[in-house]
Amino acid sequence: MSHGEAPIRIDGRTLTCEDIVLVARGASVRLDATARKRAQDAWELAEDITATRQVYGRTTGVGANRQEEVDGDAVLGHGLRLLRSHAGGVGPLLPDDQVRAALLVRLNQLAAGGAGTHPRVLDALEQAIRVGALPAVHRFGAIGTGDLTALAEIGLTLAGERPWRSGAVPPVPLGTGDALSFMSSNAATLGESALACAELQVLLRASHAVAALSFLALGGSAEAYASAVHEARPHPGQAHCAAQMRRLLGIDDAPAAGRRIQDPFGLRAFPQVQGPALDSLAQLDRILGVEVNARAENPLVAPEAGDVFHHAHFHTAYVSVALDQARAAVHHVAELSTARLGDLVEPAMTDLPAFLSSGPAGSSGVMILEYVAHDALAQLRHAALPVTLGNAVVSRGLEDHASFSTQAARQATVAADAFRYVLACELVAAARALRMQDVQLADVPARNVFERAAAVLDPSLEDRSLTHDVALAVDLLTELAEL
Repeated sequence: MSHGEAPIRIDGRTLTCEDIVLVARGASVRLDATARKRAQDAWELAEDITATRQVYGRTTGVGANRQEEVDGDAVLGHGLRLLRSHAGGVGPLLPDDQVRAALLVRLNQLAAGGAGTHPRVLDALEQAIRVGALPAVHRFGAIGTGDLTALAEIGLTLAGERPWRSGAVPPVPLGTGDALSFMSSNAATLGESALACAELQVLLRASHAVAALSFLALGGSAEAYASAVHEARPHPGQAHCAAQMRRLLGIDDAPAAGRRIQDPFGLRAFPQVQGPALDSLAQLDRILGVEVNARAENPLVAPEAGDVFHHAHFHTAYVSVALDQARAAVHHVAELSTARLGDLVEPAMTDLPAFLSSGPAGSSGVMILEYVAHDALAQLRHAALPVTLGNAVVSRGLEDHASFSTQAARQATVAADAFRYVLACELVAAARALRMQDVQLADVPARNVFERAAAVLDPSLEDRSLTHDVALAVDLLTELAEL
């Protein structure tokens, strides 16, 4: 946590994707006292009800073992047996930012007061986030119906049974009722989803700036962004994109004609393609806002009703469907970026040498950028394939549907990484084209974008490796998103 930065308040009701990003990057947290009391009330109610009747996972087995009653001496070790048997994750370890995101989401969900987990578990999670302690969490082991393996590994680490990956906090006792109530969450999936959602939103904002540079280099027609056009079909994302392009390019109510009566789709259809992506990410952000503040544990401990309810909030179809839609929409935006890159290397579109080359005949210029961009686009296309068309039947047929939101989140991370490279290739080419045209740009925000890019990217035009240029452009996109 940086000096002077206020901790993120954890109250079980107001956590946002932006908060998750901040904590994943090192911000600290503070558990709200009212939220802790809410968790205490739920724990006390769960203890009282468990003493009088069967409650899933507390006095019974889980999954197809739900009918198996746990009583007598077996009750004492039931919770730890559940955690140990479910801590079977495999594969590589999750990166640090995703683990911090998972810890945060689980803490906030427990603070919502529906789990019945002892408040000392919340205290341990809060302390782990504050001191930077990270458990070792394996990637594979969930299908969108609860991050059972990941949370079991975290739970056993909190209990002192597993070593910390980095840092440590004192072990916390886990009672019989703490095991399933802690595991009954999709916190790791939601954490990764929030990080990917935020990253994709940044890149979509940056794509306005990058497309504006290509528009200038290609002498685009401003008519495609006119307010009258988008008032005629006012989808929110589309209208927002057109407004951003008007702002960046200084387009007024009487847009000037471009070089062509109609531009290629990369310029002309940008609002119509960018708009669905903006709307999809806004919808995903809204859904994640519900999920990370939800009392989604099964069973739900409801102090306001004085009862415990068995249900299926562990199923995350909302999340998986929204992630599938977001990835598909972003893929279309990336396709337009590669289309504009193709226009930028075409002399008829820029009045510049082919491939923006400078040197003897046959010089290649930025030719290789198309290959790089289409490689990244192919990666994005693969990541955009829907995961919600699959299914799984597990636990002796009892659990006969799965959302695969975990895989959808994982693919969203891949898609964001690939999308950043696609945009970076276009940025390198657009900045180079404007540099070669050497025209005086009007005093509009897009000129600031170009000046920032020109200050960072290598001005050399001879044939050379563009690896470093693309790397610089990748890093620059976050800054351009704020311009």
